[in-house]
Amino acid sequence: MIDVFKDLIKNDRQKRLFEKAERISEEAKDHLKETDRDAVFSAKTLKVIKQESYPSLTLPVRYGGEDLSLYEFLLLQEKIAEGDGAVALSIGWHLGIMMELKDDQLWKADQFDRLAKEVAEEQKVVNRAATEPATGSPTRGGVPETKAVRKGDEYILTGRKTFTSMADHLDYYIVSAYVDDLDKVGWFLVDRHQPGVSVEKTWDTLGMRGTESDDLVMNEVELNVDDLVEVKSEGKPSPKGWLLHIPACYLGIAVAARNDAIEFAKNFQPNSLDKPIAEVAHIQDKIGEMEWKLLQAHSFMYSTAKKWDAEPHQRKNMGAELAAVKLAVTNTAAEVVDLAMRIAGGRGLSKQYSFEKYYRDVRAGLHNPPMDDAVVSMLAKRAIE
Repeated sequence: MIDVFKDLIKNDRQKRLFEKAERISEEAKDHLKETDRDAVFSAKTLKVIKQESYPSLTLPVRYGGEDLSLYEFLLLQEKIAEGDGAVALSIGWHLGIMMELKDDQLWKADQFDRLAKEVAEEQKVVNRAATEPATGSPTRGGVPETKAVRKGDEYILTGRKTFTSMADHLDYYIVSAYVDDLDKVGWFLVDRHQPGVSVEKTWDTLGMRGTESDDLVMNEVELNVDDLVEVKSEGKPSPKGWLLHIPACYLGIAVAARNDAIEFAKNFQPNSLDKPIAEVAHIQDKIGEMEWKLLQAHSFMYSTAKKWDAEPHQRKNMGAELAAVKLAVTNTAAEVVDLAMRIAGGRGLSKQYSFEKYYRDVRAGLHNPPMDDAVVSMLAKRAIE
């Protein structure tokens, strides 16, 4: 079987980092049944993630991180997703956010310094909490109903956030809110142990159940003024290369489905045949189709990541390119998983195999930002202009 990662690992550093992702991937795979059944994120997997110092990898070297390039970040994320896409997507948000804060310098130096040190020294984990029932995806521009009201040297924060991946396992939340006295949207760093903060178990979805993306509830949470770490700017947002962790995750799921489908085809021989189905023409056609789709997806995603890393002066112009990668790769991943299901046939629907889980999980990629319609519209307008 072709190892899709062999040609992607370029040097000893990447090999060493990749081995961390391999160990996390194997641990995550061991807990698939219970995490998918119970819609929970495995504490045992998180323990291994922290033992591998994975949360600090995108931090600068001066903090004890590895200053991961985007290419390396995607490589590791894809490998973890091969074990369990839900784990990769969940921890990917943390690593991507730390990369964003480092590269874009969105916070004051002392605010970032404080969080970065805790991540490096204690492997603490953070995620943004932005989505709300009424606003839908924050990329659509809705104003948060979560509200922060100034009272002297404090802000009182009240609201509810949905889709908070790893909600009950995070150390900090970066919460978006309408800031009353500023008449702007801002972001607050909220400690999970702060009085008034709770998690409500609401996660009951078809796929990506292991992200444990429950609701975060804030009931008159008292915060210091310094906990307001960002205020939304009026200008056009800069392209965010780290968001390619999303297509990397779904590509990893597709690779896992492809691997299982080939193993199935090599070992399944119905009594109507004198050979395994891997030797049947129409099955080979499907395997070949999976291969060229994966080759295209890997080439597009990793060449874009290389460009991001090698040409920082071009990053401001890469918004459409990044969005196109997300659209192309997540849709391709869904197509590859569908082909794997067709190879497995009716057995692919059985809980005895992983195919039905891949099928459910990979669908979630279509609903992560940016959405397909927004990308297509962006590309059309750029072409017309």
